[in-house]
Amino acid sequence: MRNLLYILILCCCSCSKEVYLFTSFHEPANEGLRFLYSDDGYKWKDLGYIFLKPEAGTQKVMRDPSIAVGPDGVYHLVWTSSWKGDKGFGYASSKDLVHWSPQKMINVMEHETATVNVWAPEIFYDGKGKQFIIIWASTIPNRFPKGTEEENNNHRMYFTLTKDFEHFSEAQLFLDPGFSVIDAVIVQKKSNDYVLVLKDNTRANRNLKVAAATDVLGPYSNISAPFSGNLTEGPSVVKVRKDWLIYYDAYGEKRYAAYRTRDFKTFTDSSAEIEVPAGHKHGTIFKSTRGILKGLKQKAANVNTIVQPTGKE
Repeated sequence: MRNLLYILILCCCSCSKEVYLFTSFHEPANEGLRFLYSDDGYKWKDLGYIFLKPEAGTQKVMRDPSIAVGPDGVYHLVWTSSWKGDKGFGYASSKDLVHWSPQKMINVMEHETATVNVWAPEIFYDGKGKQFIIIWASTIPNRFPKGTEEENNNHRMYFTLTKDFEHFSEAQLFLDPGFSVIDAVIVQKKSNDYVLVLKDNTRANRNLKVAAATDVLGPYSNISAPFSGNLTEGPSVVKVRKDWLIYYDAYGEKRYAAYRTRDFKTFTDSSAEIEVPAGHKHGTIFKSTRGILKGLKQKAANVNTIVQPTGKE
């Protein structure tokens, strides 16, 4: 009976008009944007192709690619463009994830001349405010109490707002938890109920925690104890049926892992249930259409200089 139920679930997933897509990159991050895809949110395949080569920024890399789609169906992509030196992040947009607008830098920290870095921009569409929220981690030396971190590694989270990707609000502090924090992602559970999954980046921890808020811009409070082990980062969160899956990079163990939760208080290790291709590095997970996936597959198949897929097919 259990096997029959599993088969029925797989059939329903395969017939669904929606699929899961996962933005991805491979180290050393100089190749560009990859995509994984999944019917059920657990088993992933690599399309095996570079869909956008990085051109923005000082180092011209593409790390931590994050995508959100607006109500007009346009996909907006942001990414880390350099380890250090840039005062912003890369940006491009697309209607089909195949053809992209010219890349540009969004220099959100230009007014803070001492900024060391702009890391892991994460984009979120706020339906209530009808605007996009982009959050990222930056270090401004001597801005916050030193704590346990070196001044060039004492990160806090910042944010900017935009409706058109031409005009951006001035960058403001998004989260100061009293320690170095990076890799934060906003999750909307329901109206006026938000969760922030974040990485405590202090050397003694380097693990994942959650915080809660009633407004998308916070304040986020009640930061939890860690739910992951040490040397973990890059959380990506997706709703699969009644569960939330938190994917993350367990880089200390050189593997990808996941936890399952329904309330962001109790977490179950689901790593044995997932399949993530080798070499995948963290991005964000979002739902798209089978038409979009078909176009991605056709692009990958029709180009002679295709990068061979990794992982199981």
